[in-house]
Amino acid sequence: MRRADARVERGRRDDARDRAGYAQAGRAEHRAHVAPGRSIAGPTIHRDAGRRVEADLYPAVKAFLETRGYLVKGEIGGCDVVATRGDEPPVIVELKLTLNLAVVLQGVDRLSMSDRVYVAVPRPRGRGTRGAVVYRRDVRKLCRRLGLGLMTVTPGGGLASVEVLLDPLPYRPRREKKRLGQLLGEHARRIGDPTRGGVSKTPIVTSYRQEALRCALLIESDGRRTLKALRETRLVPNAAKILQRDVYGWFQRVERATYGLTDRAHRDLARFAEAGALPPMTVAAPHD
Repeated sequence: MRRADARVERGRRDDARDRAGYAQAGRAEHRAHVAPGRSIAGPTIHRDAGRRVEADLYPAVKAFLETRGYLVKGEIGGCDVVATRGDEPPVIVELKLTLNLAVVLQGVDRLSMSDRVYVAVPRPRGRGTRGAVVYRRDVRKLCRRLGLGLMTVTPGGGLASVEVLLDPLPYRPRREKKRLGQLLGEHARRIGDPTRGGVSKTPIVTSYRQEALRCALLIESDGRRTLKALRETRLVPNAAKILQRDVYGWFQRVERATYGLTDRAHRDLARFAEAGALPPMTVAAPHD
């Protein structure tokens, strides 16, 4: 009899626990459907507490554009945000949690429909935190060159939560004549192709290094050489500058206007010879 009573009592407790669970689940579902910034008729989004999704950026971006007279709608033709204003080209905004290659490519694809395309990402808490890549100068330069706009968003922060870092404009790079001249000059002065493109952690054999190597090879052949003798070979037109600067620590003056090589020079010459990077002993074009 006692066992039967115990089973009945356990059954009542289980029923009560189930009813409480169903009630709690119903309240949670109701809150999810009427949460601020969400449609009551919209789908329930199941996610961990505190975990951000792209949709969290939408209300702030929508409000920001609406204050500027745009009619804003979400998820149109595969675009996260589409805003129209009169006969102007539409503004398209792609919402992403991180600024990466995927969203950049997505933005470039949207440029086929409008020249007013923005990428919106969460605003980082500081310039040294994760996500602060949006503040990097080279990243903004890339977006500018592609014609993409860039904005940061603080979800739930009101109208001031949207910061436009870059507006989409046709990119017309200003040619830097000095850099272009240096580029073409180095290409013309460098003899052969001593450095393979794409290498890293390997000394680049520039035209200056080639001339310094020729200078070192001439000194090595005699043990020492005067500045006058080096000039007479016409292989090192900038001998005085190279010996005076001694950028690589190869040269040492043994007496007035006479130079020898350091131990480091002998080691580096052997290393460059092994790599097949020694310059030909031919007359070099004069430096500018």
